[in-house]
Amino acid sequence: MTALTVSVGSARRRRPVAVARLSILILGAIVCGALGLAGSVGADRARFIPSRELATPTLALNDLAGNARTLADYRDRVVLMNFWATWCEPCRAEMASIEKLQDRLAGRPFAVLLVNYGEARARVADFVKRESIGATILLDPNQDAPRVWRVRVLPWSFLIGPDGRVRYSVIGEIDWASDDAIDVVQGLLR
Repeated sequence: MTALTVSVGSARRRRPVAVARLSILILGAIVCGALGLAGSVGADRARFIPSRELATPTLALNDLAGNARTLADYRDRVVLMNFWATWCEPCRAEMASIEKLQDRLAGRPFAVLLVNYGEARARVADFVKRESIGATILLDPNQDAPRVWRVRVLPWSFLIGPDGRVRYSVIGEIDWASDDAIDVVQGLLR
């Protein structure tokens, strides 16, 4: 009986924290959606915020097939890492331009990692199949990566250089297939 009381009590303590996190992400998605409706999904260079961090946070998650992936697996490549969710309208809108960028840079040392925010594997797999997404999908069921990477809204992207250091972050939806976005990524490929 005591064990049941302890587990219920700890679940009650975690629930407000989970609700607060979800509320922040939903609010962020609404704000990003409003920005998208206002026409600010462009990719002018001002949207690329240079990183001031010397150390890159860790990333170790499983992909849709259950294979363990780490950011170190992508050393010597430029990586676009995007935090997203299937319920996030700006995230879904951004996917097509991410796919176009990936196609445009095919054959170059470039990778896209789409880090899903806490959704069930089956839901994500259905979305990926329906939308024909070819990028690597990483699952974060416990929502640990956004805390480590200080992600506050969705979508939130990071461009990581071939040396493994974060070079830029982008908050909100942008057109990754635009000339400015492609120029920034190609600048990291040189």
